[in-house]
Amino acid sequence: MPPAPDELFPDTTTERESGPFGEALLDGLNQAQEEAVVHEDGPLLVLAGAGSGKTRVLTRRIAWLIRERNVSPFEILAITFTNKAADEMKGRVGDLVGPVARKMWVSTFHSACVRILRRDGEALGYPSSFTIYDQADARRLTGYVLRDMNLDTKKMPPRSVHAQISAAKNDYVLVDDYADRAKGFTEQKLAEVYREYQARLLKAGAMDFDDILLQAAELFRRHPAVLDHYRQRFQHVLVDEYQDTNKVQNELVIQLASEHRNLTVVGDSDQSIYRFRGADIANILDFEKAFPDVTTIPLVQNYRSTQNVLDAANAVIANNMGRKPKDLWTEAGVGEPIVRFHAEDEHDEAQWVQRQIASFHDSGDVRWGDMAVFYRTNAQARVVEEYLARGGIPYRVIGGTRFFDRREVKDALAYVKAVVNPSDEVSIKRVVNEPKRGVGDTSIAKVDQWITGRGMTFLEGLRHSGDAGVSGTAVKGIARFLDLLDDATARLDDGPGPLLEHLLETSGYLDELRNDGTIEAEGRMENLAELVGNAQEYDSVAEFLESVSLVADTDALDPDQSEVTLMTLHSAKGLEYPIVFLVGL
Repeated sequence: MPPAPDELFPDTTTERESGPFGEALLDGLNQAQEEAVVHEDGPLLVLAGAGSGKTRVLTRRIAWLIRERNVSPFEILAITFTNKAADEMKGRVGDLVGPVARKMWVSTFHSACVRILRRDGEALGYPSSFTIYDQADARRLTGYVLRDMNLDTKKMPPRSVHAQISAAKNDYVLVDDYADRAKGFTEQKLAEVYREYQARLLKAGAMDFDDILLQAAELFRRHPAVLDHYRQRFQHVLVDEYQDTNKVQNELVIQLASEHRNLTVVGDSDQSIYRFRGADIANILDFEKAFPDVTTIPLVQNYRSTQNVLDAANAVIANNMGRKPKDLWTEAGVGEPIVRFHAEDEHDEAQWVQRQIASFHDSGDVRWGDMAVFYRTNAQARVVEEYLARGGIPYRVIGGTRFFDRREVKDALAYVKAVVNPSDEVSIKRVVNEPKRGVGDTSIAKVDQWITGRGMTFLEGLRHSGDAGVSGTAVKGIARFLDLLDDATARLDDGPGPLLEHLLETSGYLDELRNDGTIEAEGRMENLAELVGNAQEYDSVAEFLESVSLVADTDALDPDQSEVTLMTLHSAKGLEYPIVFLVGL
């Protein structure tokens, strides 16, 4: 028998009965959309072209299962690729089935896997309060591993080494498999680094972003009883953007749905853009091989664009190999022709874009926020920014330094993480001397060397700094740091806002910024005040840390802001603007 539902899985089936069902679920759907919504049991593949109403199909299908098929809302797992998309889907489902939608599992792969691992990850040796390392934290840990293994970081830069470890994880290549495949000296050294990196993560009670998926798949593979529990819990699994799943995500889906086979996946091989992150288009192209009894429904009527735009898109994508042929069409009319401007160089191009944007806005019918400029890489934004600034045009760049990637914000979060998870080596090392306490690299190296072979965490090593050979001001600085953490640990129940304020004040971090007195320091203090305000919105420290760890670049987008938006094509996926400029083609 599977374990009984606990606080993560409330039994609130009765809420379903009282939800509002005012809207007829099939109203406004075209024939293909309706077929997808009312599909009976068994695997369903919806090949949804761009702008073809796939979110409507997914949300209506969820509501149909609940309303017409009497499926419990808590037997449904719906997966999207961004927090923003998950929130939108949850809101739309809520409009159809009522407030019970707020408690349903409608989330990203990462959020769903974090919930699973918080509950059952101890079976793999991880604490329920494991820390989530972002890219910067993961690279920092990689750097520690390279340094401790006496490897040349110029020949093996932490960024590129971690990228190769990340690629291996996305391809579901575990440490032993990686070592078995290694050929030559460099690959063998990489295998050693990968092994030590994973060992250090486990010791620190931490997972990087790739681990969140990989460890969930391993949990299911190595512990069949856990997998059986979730299989019985989630009788229907729905996955959006299936063309952008990697091998691990595909494995998770198959693990969950292979028995009951009530799996709906929505995607389009023509919209696969995340291969550089390990996405495997074969997952959707070969879906029929994994589920031979699949029902395939193409959605080709577009509701977003005019026919001119679709004709251009169809003509371009027709050249791709390995795709399922389809042509998008619309009833929205022919529309304005696409304008092509042949620029002499990037300055000529940016100047033309700036003039066009100003002209549209001056017409009185177009807001700044109705316009967007897309490019392939963030480096291409600089010259566009330059000309927009010259023209006095308000703009914002998506994908630059994110709020949660700013130094002071990462320092503040590292303090909180160090309190929540005393094994978190990366967070503790980040703030042990921030602000300055006289604990330099030499002292840290002595502690690192002393704990080697003793099975201690870095924090435990700090408590024996004298035995490790640390002396002078560093000993006093370490003692103050330990007192700070011990005092904060007793305040965990106060909530994330008060805890964060306490840490920033008692650590001396805010005092250092106040004494600096520069405009930059004032800006950093404003960012910390914003972070504290954000923390006040959460009841528990764990909930706050999880939220900020899983935030994405585009989650904070506010479509009502009247500024021209600049972003990469990758960040723009799924967004809509009346007027779009594609530069650098």
